[in-house]
Amino acid sequence: MDVVKEILEKQQKDLEKYKPITVEKHLECRVDVGMMLISDPNDLKEQELKEDRETYLLKLTRDNTQLLINDIWQLPTERVDECIVAKLPPPTTILPRLRKVPGPKPLTKWEKFAKEKGLTKKKKDKKVYDEVLDKWVPTYGFKRSESEKQKKWVLEVPQNADPMTDMFQEKIDLRNEQVAKNEIKRMRNIVRAKKDQVPRSGYFGPEVASSSNFLTAAAVAKSSTASVGKFQEKLRKEKEARGIGVKELIPGAKRKASHISNQPESEANLDLIKSVLNKKPKVDIEKAVSLQKQEDRIERESVVETAGGKTKSKKAGKRKGNRKFAAKKPKGGRGQKAVGKKSFGRKRR
Repeated sequence: MDVVKEILEKQQKDLEKYKPITVEKHLECRVDVGMMLISDPNDLKEQELKEDRETYLLKLTRDNTQLLINDIWQLPTERVDECIVAKLPPPTTILPRLRKVPGPKPLTKWEKFAKEKGLTKKKKDKKVYDEVLDKWVPTYGFKRSESEKQKKWVLEVPQNADPMTDMFQEKIDLRNEQVAKNEIKRMRNIVRAKKDQVPRSGYFGPEVASSSNFLTAAAVAKSSTASVGKFQEKLRKEKEARGIGVKELIPGAKRKASHISNQPESEANLDLIKSVLNKKPKVDIEKAVSLQKQEDRIERESVVETAGGKTKSKKAGKRKGNRKFAAKKPKGGRGQKAVGKKSFGRKRR
């Protein structure tokens, strides 16, 4: 009897461990298999929630997950690589989205051209057999340059070239120059695609550079020195770049020319001391003479000549440009107007 009792107890524990797949709910849950989402409208049991919160929530989560899995197993299934796969239907729940769904990626210029011409991309082999080296060499990438060096281990020197010329170095220089030209073309294509202007500084090569580009490059090179091009000698038949200044060509803070000049240091210091000690202002002789002439003319016109009880100073005050004897404007009620006195100012309406 004890053995049978132990077997029954063990079976009961196994049944408690593996709960049934059937779940009973007072209200039916809303299941969206396509979104793998389940919504439980039933109320929570407050008594069980207060007694043991974690156990109750774990039990509730297990039951709702079991309902979702039951609906998934009702879908048509198929076996893929020893696995059973179910095809989910389209979702029915609409989730809010901050941004719109991204559209298809636009084709590049080369992809459009290839599509029009019907070109297809052919995959290259990683290695190809070289009959000269009698072995398989990589088509591109790692160790490609080593195979080229082994293949072209000797180069012919032209008859008109210096016999001591390093042809290998010359080949490297030509390759670097071609790479630089390709980089310049790539940058110009980027600027053209963005519909922007090419910068006004730099060297673009003899094939693509214009005379204005050369003038701009020369102006930049001269103004890049510490003296902002003050001591740079001009070339023979050199033209100045019009409309181009140091502030426009060189970005950043405003640069100032160096205080160093061709004048000896002792003379420069003496001039500085004289300018500090000499307190007398500089006299402009021409301006002083003109001011003296103007004062003499005003003094002559202001001489009072009695003729009929009137003075000529009043007539002189009417002359244009003599602001000293111009008629005064009325004070606008702030002062009293003299009775019988004729005003020469602007008539107010």
